[in-house]
Amino acid sequence: MASLDGFFRPESVAVIGASRDPRKPGHVIFRNFLEGNFKGKVYPVNPNAEVLIGRKCYPSVTDIEGRIDLAVIVVPAEAAIKAMEDCGKKGIKNVVVNAGGFRETGNSQLEEQLIKAAKKHGIKFIGPNTLGIFDAHSGVDTLFNPKYKLERPQAGGISFISQSGAIMSVVLDWMSMKGYKASKFISYGNAADIDESELLEYLASDSRTKVICMYIEGARNGRKFFDAAKRVSGRKPIIALKGGKTEEGGKAVSSHTGSLAGQAAIYSAAFRQAGIIEADDIEQLFDFARMVSSQPAAKGNRVQIITDGGGFGILFADNMARNGLQLAMMESGRLEDLRKRLPEHAVVGSIIDLTGDVNAERYGMCISAAMDDGLVDMIVVIALFQVPALTGEIVEVVAEAARERKKPIAFIAAGGRFTEVLKKSLEDYGVPTFSYPERAAAALKALNEYSMLSR
Repeated sequence: MASLDGFFRPESVAVIGASRDPRKPGHVIFRNFLEGNFKGKVYPVNPNAEVLIGRKCYPSVTDIEGRIDLAVIVVPAEAAIKAMEDCGKKGIKNVVVNAGGFRETGNSQLEEQLIKAAKKHGIKFIGPNTLGIFDAHSGVDTLFNPKYKLERPQAGGISFISQSGAIMSVVLDWMSMKGYKASKFISYGNAADIDESELLEYLASDSRTKVICMYIEGARNGRKFFDAAKRVSGRKPIIALKGGKTEEGGKAVSSHTGSLAGQAAIYSAAFRQAGIIEADDIEQLFDFARMVSSQPAAKGNRVQIITDGGGFGILFADNMARNGLQLAMMESGRLEDLRKRLPEHAVVGSIIDLTGDVNAERYGMCISAAMDDGLVDMIVVIALFQVPALTGEIVEVVAEAARERKKPIAFIAAGGRFTEVLKKSLEDYGVPTFSYPERAAAALKALNEYSMLSR
């Protein structure tokens, strides 16, 4: 699948349908390349303009001198066929077709013409009916959403494949706001050529992708998808959100991308057999991704809870049990040593409650003990910053423990602005943070499930 590098690491790009109107997709996409961190050459193609944003405009892609590695077709569906033919004449082998108006609207014949034109010239293409692709590392950005409306996240290790452009746009904007870091985002639309199976295989070999997330409504070739996912999940975690799981949602799928949704139970069973972790909603999808991509594998399901609020510790224990995890109990000698070093009112056991006069030093003491204890597989730190003695020092304490990568660690903190600032700092250090116990427990379950594949 090395040929897909041309989509994400091109040295030259042509935007066919680049527009002078800043409200049109062709203008936005061209501007994305100029104003982003893309280092290659970008050529606007528009027969009705001579100059666009200070760059020479070309009547046709065939008029551009030199090699073009990637073309983006942003013209109406009827004109996309000729644009694809022109790409073939120019020798372009990688094309993103943003245009809609094909199979998803019942116009299957026009989509077949697009496929025929591409095959004739040996072109690989993503789309049609796609939002586009985004690579935070290379600066490739064919999304037709302006950056002031849809922010782009910083470079990281989470890649996302989406059958829906709308879902992908919301996720990108949300990830940017949250400070989550991304690698490649791909909206593949109707998958007339490159489909989810080929994208999975490619991302499995991509060194910058640490975890693969996907939103899928229905696979065009179920067996191909299952086989690809089974191969890939042994190399990298795959986390999926399935759309169209209800009868009503399934009916909507066929009019969205022209796919058949399939029965939810069949997909869920196939996901399990293929080693795919299934999420229930978008936020959970990225809860799982942050946990799996940032933390070492878990050796088991025993969790040590360290908290300064007993109620939050109990709520986490409840949710932990619902997710098939167990409370850890450190070795008796180690627990006794902690009792001697901590205040008498601290509760030391399967849940360590440091109570309301806690400071960062006491957290560090307990985290270190849990990291060194053979009866603990995972650690959850719950910190309610509203108590007076707990300061921002805990960020470095937890980050330092996470850097050692001995065991997975998750951080839970609920509160207002002060809390959110400190949680953002921990995310920057690669520690997954949560506001609520139920989300953290589900994410640890996902990590444990993936870890089991390699035990």
